[in-house]
Amino acid sequence: MVKGIVWLVLAYGLSQFYRACLAVFGPILKSEIGLGPEDTSMALGLWFLTFAAMQIPVGWLLDHHSPKATAMVLLSFGGGLGAIVFAMAQGPLGVNVAMMLIGIGCSPVLMTSLYIIARTAPPARFGTLTGLVLGIGSLGNVAAATPLTWSMELLGWRGTLLALAALTLLIAGALYRFVEDPPRLAHTAEGPRKGMRDLLKLRALYPILLIALVAYAPGGGLRGSWIGGYLSDVHGLSSAQVGTGTLVMAFAMIIGSLAFGPVDRLIKSHKWIVGGSAALTLVPLAMLWRGFGDAKVTAAIVLFALVGFFSSNYPQIMNHGRTLLPPELVGRGVTLINLFSIGGVGLSQIVSARLFAAQMGAESAMVTSYSVVFGFFSITLVLGLVVYAFGARDPR
Repeated sequence: MVKGIVWLVLAYGLSQFYRACLAVFGPILKSEIGLGPEDTSMALGLWFLTFAAMQIPVGWLLDHHSPKATAMVLLSFGGGLGAIVFAMAQGPLGVNVAMMLIGIGCSPVLMTSLYIIARTAPPARFGTLTGLVLGIGSLGNVAAATPLTWSMELLGWRGTLLALAALTLLIAGALYRFVEDPPRLAHTAEGPRKGMRDLLKLRALYPILLIALVAYAPGGGLRGSWIGGYLSDVHGLSSAQVGTGTLVMAFAMIIGSLAFGPVDRLIKSHKWIVGGSAALTLVPLAMLWRGFGDAKVTAAIVLFALVGFFSSNYPQIMNHGRTLLPPELVGRGVTLINLFSIGGVGLSQIVSARLFAAQMGAESAMVTSYSVVFGFFSITLVLGLVVYAFGARDPR
């Protein structure tokens, strides 16, 4: 069982790498195949949206079929093929198609881990174990920073992607070999099986879905693409320096995931944890919006890191939602929450890319164009936080 968890964490780390790598790939993709910041943001948005769209079928597969087979098949044929297509890309279309395929491949990885934890671990340990998976797996976020720049210098960006394709296939095979599926649930004949319609009847879940939609979007979106362009365009940093800046934000997100996992043992309220961390995310985000990160690069990196730390409250959002789910709907329930969380990043990336492009089209200063992006993330987070604060019910 331990070997299985190790490979699940490695698979999640690979997923984290793929969602974060465009920030470092961005400058060289711009010079070699003509991708601008709005193009990389769009590609990342498509990754998240494809990933999100897969959550409903993934949830059904987890509840009805083998979790490890689901993870192995999708990661092999989506992630492995997607990395190869990316390595062969000649422009935005190739990168978009590749990121969509990789999104399909990565879609079952985290949910397989959470499903197995929810089915086999004591409820009181769910938040802690989820935080550990997220925190350790987020080392993939770190690998998509400075280590990625080293690999690009050694192998080139296309060679790096081919190596990633081989690694993806290796991890997919290990998932099937070492992961153990939890015992199948015995369905009684007392009534019809519960499905998505029953899940959507849980009205108390709706405010949680909304905060999931907007809470991770600033951290995931800024780390995934915008920080690279911002540090390069506004502060003139090289690819290696951009890698260092993204590394700082990556470590902040790892520490945040590890911190928010067990924090419910200290604060006996999911609502206070989730709402408080979302409110704290707003502070550095609003400071970036108002230009506090424009004067000095150190201040900008610190603000990005704080956004990453406080937006890493996913374990507690998931824990809050899980308390409302009956056992037979755990698979579809956690994937529905994940759909909103990941889908929120995808939607925000596409909208922010269009806002950025429109602002650039108006011949505004580069700083102003990025400010519009930060303002968009700030406003959407405020709206979601207000609904959650007044509408969410805390079971404890």
